[in-house]
Amino acid sequence: MVEFVRWQSAVPNRNGHYPGVFALANGLRHSGLLNGEDAAWHRAANRRAAAAYADPTTVDPSCYDQVDNPGARAWFNTRAVELLALTQPYLDLLDRYDVPWVKLTTRTPGRIVYRDDVQVVAVPLAYPDDWSFPTSP
Repeated sequence: MVEFVRWQSAVPNRNGHYPGVFALANGLRHSGLLNGEDAAWHRAANRRAAAAYADPTTVDPSCYDQVDNPGARAWFNTRAVELLALTQPYLDLLDRYDVPWVKLTTRTPGRIVYRDDVQVVAVPLAYPDDWSFPTSP
């Protein structure tokens, strides 16, 4: 059973990271690429999301620290139906502006460094520490 879902860029950014759906939408607006109607919608949608859900960095400022938690990324709990529904218009926005994204699902997002009712922030699993099979000597 899938427990977590993540929508992220299909293409790594200049730092080799795959920004999530909200970061991608924020990037469109901050780059001045949204038309007036979409920019207004985005500002309002971000206000609603910020009022409804915790920003993990306000609870644990170190959760995305690249030294302690390299590559940490947010995953949504699949039982967070309202949050998942809130995400769809952001994906529609990305589609309108031809921003490629992918959907990932997993039961094991990695080493969890933050958790609340709707999301986790996890450091991706890595070889050899998290490899399930024996390695040759």
